[in-house]
Amino acid sequence: MKILRGRENGAPSNPRSDTFTGTVWMDPVVAPTDGVAVNTVFFPPGARTHWHRHTEGQLLLVTHGRGYVQSDPDEGSWVLPGDVVYVPAGEQHWHGAGPESYLVHVAVSLGTTEWSTEVTDEHYRSLLNP
Repeated sequence: MKILRGRENGAPSNPRSDTFTGTVWMDPVVAPTDGVAVNTVFFPPGARTHWHRHTEGQLLLVTHGRGYVQSDPDEGSWVLPGDVVYVPAGEQHWHGAGPESYLVHVAVSLGTTEWSTEVTDEHYRSLLNP
């Protein structure tokens, strides 16, 4: 058993944009340990991840706002506070905020993350306004 101490109070959140559309803020809950990363992630309206996969899977615990998640092939859903998303190991997916709402979730990522292409504005809009 390990007790992983939370981040230091006053430690800055990290803005991320290289593998996201829009600026997304990540706040580490604990330092990555043994291939497990736990982050609170804040997505402003319209912000989203690029397509990606996790070698050992991922859990998303939605805490605030309204967001959208999609896996390959074309399975997508709105998510709300209290929802938990389980992404199996190796499944290509993306997640982010709706166009008019922010999204906050706690991401528990297992293994390494393999990033792919961005979710285009056209694809994003087509899912939200079918």
